[in-house]
Amino acid sequence: MIETEAQPSNFIRDIVAEDLKAGKNDGRVVTRFPPEPNGYLHIGHAKSICLNFGIAQQFGGFCNLRFDDTNPSKEEVEYVESIKNDVRWLGFDWGERLFYASDYFGQLYDYAVHLIRDGKAYVCDLTSEQVREYRGTLTEPGKDSPYRNRAVAENLDLFQRMRGGKFADGARTLRAKIDMASPNINMRDPVLYRILQASHHRTGDQWCIYPMYDYAHPISDALEGITHSICTLEFEDHRPLYDWLLDNVPAPCHPQQIEFARLNLSYTVMSKRKLLKLVNEGFVFGWDDPRMPTLAGIRRRGYTTEAIRNFCERIGVAKRENLVDLALLEYYVREDLNRRAPRVMGVLRPLKVVIDNYPEGQVEELEAVNNPEDPAAGTRKVPFSRVLYIEREDFMEEPPKKFYRLAPGREVRLRYAYFIKCVGVVKDDQGEVVELRCTYDPETRGGYAPDGRQVKATLHWVSAGHAVPAEVRLYDRLFTQPEPGAAAGGDFLPDLNPRSLEILKSCRLEPGLAQAAPASFYQFERQGYFCADLRDSTPGALVFNRTVTLKDPWAKLQQQGLK
Repeated sequence: MIETEAQPSNFIRDIVAEDLKAGKNDGRVVTRFPPEPNGYLHIGHAKSICLNFGIAQQFGGFCNLRFDDTNPSKEEVEYVESIKNDVRWLGFDWGERLFYASDYFGQLYDYAVHLIRDGKAYVCDLTSEQVREYRGTLTEPGKDSPYRNRAVAENLDLFQRMRGGKFADGARTLRAKIDMASPNINMRDPVLYRILQASHHRTGDQWCIYPMYDYAHPISDALEGITHSICTLEFEDHRPLYDWLLDNVPAPCHPQQIEFARLNLSYTVMSKRKLLKLVNEGFVFGWDDPRMPTLAGIRRRGYTTEAIRNFCERIGVAKRENLVDLALLEYYVREDLNRRAPRVMGVLRPLKVVIDNYPEGQVEELEAVNNPEDPAAGTRKVPFSRVLYIEREDFMEEPPKKFYRLAPGREVRLRYAYFIKCVGVVKDDQGEVVELRCTYDPETRGGYAPDGRQVKATLHWVSAGHAVPAEVRLYDRLFTQPEPGAAAGGDFLPDLNPRSLEILKSCRLEPGLAQAAPASFYQFERQGYFCADLRDSTPGALVFNRTVTLKDPWAKLQQQGLK
């Protein structure tokens, strides 16, 4: 079982605990995670998954995975499978409790007939535009449909003919007969069924009418014996309809709907409509692009299950909407990877170094620590030779005052190796530095001088003859603003970060990474945490994604007003 931080109390856990104490629901606790299979899950869904499955686990109950698949025009098997993978990746198992709203299409139809017989539903011929017009506004009541008082027999006949495919899409709907003057617009005769000539991914062409989400959802909950229907705050205004439906059909039970604030994350959009726009218009490379907030994306980027679950526990469960700083999520990712990620050396922008006084053809095996945070991780051997690569940014020919790394005449330490001094610079025809000539002090093996002299910089490096090539993708935040679109009336595209991805093709890594498996993670010393790409990386063609930097670079830049 995945370990997370100790679970703090929250108002939902308190409600469930009180219900159990009072003997409500015969001591049962049954929750559900009910995604619509019309897109990939994102980090906001992770909070709901952890909450629903976590409540069930804590109180010895069950959590169903149910797909609310009531709109075949937008649903795909691809989304169903991706959702299953995401829930499993988070460490949860629904066992035999996998359900679909489409499992209940027959029962939902029968309940609709029940409402018609009781005079609580009617077939309406208004178009969708007319329905909106008749509905009224937040300050003005709606007005009755001219078809509201059709006889029960006529409604039954029309609904049966709708079921039989006798009418075109949009020609008629089935609506609940509640109250067109209700201050809650959701109670103004909401649509329960619409005609949709579309093939369903599970039921095929068996149906040409489909229930609306607000109708199917509460009844599906009741049919599954859900005790606590936990959902986000946008459904609070839908709760009266949820209760009305369950009070007016012969449902086997009446679950309690409880709302909580969804996760809003800075520098991120989590609307399915907006995410779909990013994918379909090519602003990202798919639902699993590592810049996306989808669980498939962050998994590919290298975020860990443990980090996500600890993050979800840390932010807690609230009744009011708030904006969580993305830096907090990144903190939990760093905290987890810092404990577990092996340390390696990788040079992202190589600059060649030749050590003039090191014997040609000689290779040493130097001892390197795998993870100082984990003594059990042990050590590894890294090869050292006459020709090395260091980071290009670790050398300056004319360094400013506070630049302590390599420069002409200056001595630095090579991690786990020796002190070296730059004694020459080789440039190409354009005047660009392409090679450094250095000397080393053989008495400083291990990075320490017997005479006690100190250097101000320690550089990482790789042996040129042993290094393995790799492509490295440096990911940054997808948006430049904490609330994308807030300053442009909801248009989030102008806030896209043009530097959210930089691809480096000529990186060199220490040889131990030659067989790095997809999804394996490492800390590249001084560079950040990286993950072998799930899709593109193979032992013969390594591709690494930067998961997070070692520190949050945005905090300081924001303080300075630079980003």
